Amino acid sequence: MKRIFAIIAFLTLAAAVSAQEGQLSPDGTYVFEKRDTCDLFMDVYNPAKGSETTIAGKTKPTIVFMFGGGFITGTRDDKSYNPWFRMLTENGYRVISIDYRLGLKGTSKVGIAQVNILDKAIHIAVEDLFSATNFILDNAEQLGVERDNIVISGSSAGAITVMQAEYELANRTAYASVLPEGFNYAGVMSFAGAILSRKGKVKYETAPCPTMMLHGTADKIVPYRQIALFNLGFYGGGKLVERFKKFGYDYNMYHFIDYGHEIAGSMYSTFDLQLDFLEKNVIQGKKRIIEAWISDPDVWKGSVLRSRKDIYGN
Repeated sequence: MKRIFAIIAFLTLAAAVSAQEGQLSPDGTYVFEKRDTCDLFMDVYNPAKGSETTIAGKTKPTIVFMFGGGFITGTRDDKSYNPWFRMLTENGYRVISIDYRLGLKGTSKVGIAQVNILDKAIHIAVEDLFSATNFILDNAEQLGVERDNIVISGSSAGAITVMQAEYELANRTAYASVLPEGFNYAGVMSFAGAILSRKGKVKYETAPCPTMMLHGTADKIVPYRQIALFNLGFYGGGKLVERFKKFGYDYNMYHFIDYGHEIAGSMYSTFDLQLDFLEKNVIQGKKRIIEAWISDPDVWKGSVLRSRKDIYGN
């Protein structure tokens, strides 16, 4: 039985203010999960009227987005993401921006010594992503979503979550067992993400879906390469790409030379790279493997910049 939609009515005044500020307003907001501590919502932004929603007869995927903020802060409707949402919808993509529980909220220090806390924060976010996915699958017809055509994307903590989610799904762990048998995402887009492993090097039992990773080589917040101790490891894009390359997975990897964590907010300024990945790797199904090292001062333009203090409060 399909879940009952819980539709949030937007106040006329709020809509007027949004329009005045040039903000893109959601076409619908829904409760996708009720947790003990909170209700979790998703905002749905449909493709812009008149936009091209297909390529060569194939429908463009729905982009599910998870915000950044170190599992401490952040919101699904942060205005800084709005220009990127607009660019996607104007190019014929549906965007669904989701809530997730902030497992590190109130935590002052997180490092390898606090791995259990970090592990829990990552996995409750993964649980929430899978709950959102099930809601979308259950209500695909009403939402206008193709069930096998969903791309997950995220910034910083959101990027960690989507990379971890695909890792759990490819290995059919207990976390992924809540999703339908045989389901997989159509693609992953990670803006400064990583994977936490307690079993040494990251290993995929089945090949992950097409994956796009962007990471700054000087990122100290989400490590570009790795933080590892015995079988415990936190592996960033610079290390993960070695595994993707070794096993011939479908990936686009962009190393941004000497950039730090600002790449987590580069969705606006790297849009052309995203369109290439979505159109060729995801929609057309081409195994188009790209690895590039980029040194470009214009990547700063339009980026959502967050300092360590903004994210961690210290």
